Amino acid sequence: MAKRIGLLGGTFDPVHIGHLRSALEVADALALDELRLTPNFRPPHRDTPQVSPQQRLEMVRLAVEGIAPLVVDDRELKRDKPSYTVDTLELMRAELAADDQLFLLLGWDAFCGLPSWHRWEELLQHCHILVLQRPDADSEPPDALRNLLAARSVSDPLALTGPSGNIAFVWQTPLAVSATQIRQLLASGKSVRFLVPDAVLAYIDAHGLYRASN
Repeated sequence: MAKRIGLLGGTFDPVHIGHLRSALEVADALALDELRLTPNFRPPHRDTPQVSPQQRLEMVRLAVEGIAPLVVDDRELKRDKPSYTVDTLELMRAELAADDQLFLLLGWDAFCGLPSWHRWEELLQHCHILVLQRPDADSEPPDALRNLLAARSVSDPLALTGPSGNIAFVWQTPLAVSATQIRQLLASGKSVRFLVPDAVLAYIDAHGLYRASN
């Protein structure tokens, strides 16, 4: 039986219920054997995270502990260079059987930004792309992606066949939670309970992360 592996990358600065709920919904909907949360080392398109890579990794580990099929993949933190998704996919694909399916999960904004990614045209050689689209998302992709969508889009994500090569949209329950919002609340001394898992909140408190003095 071919395995079905998902990949959700991010800074996870910090990991929160929006990340985790999205991951679980997709894992359940597509019956994934494993969904790997992969913290970025130095994201090429974003500011350097506020806390150390090791702290972000530990928060993700605490968040997914005991929640199958979510697991942590720390390979990007072991590479002392910007985290290019195509490199990660190449490495993962080399470890999998030829017929295993690999799914890259992207939010709508990240998907629309694909043309600025390193070697973005090669991504579909290694994986299928699942676009996590919320009902309130802007529905117009940039021109650079329209031809790709016309050629590679599959209307039903459960109909994706083969190891790679196609794009499908997965509707998501909208959760208005962002890491930026959580960092701002913490910096101003407010509670973020129920926005992050209890184990992550305990870690943030124990290490004094995101406080105004940091």
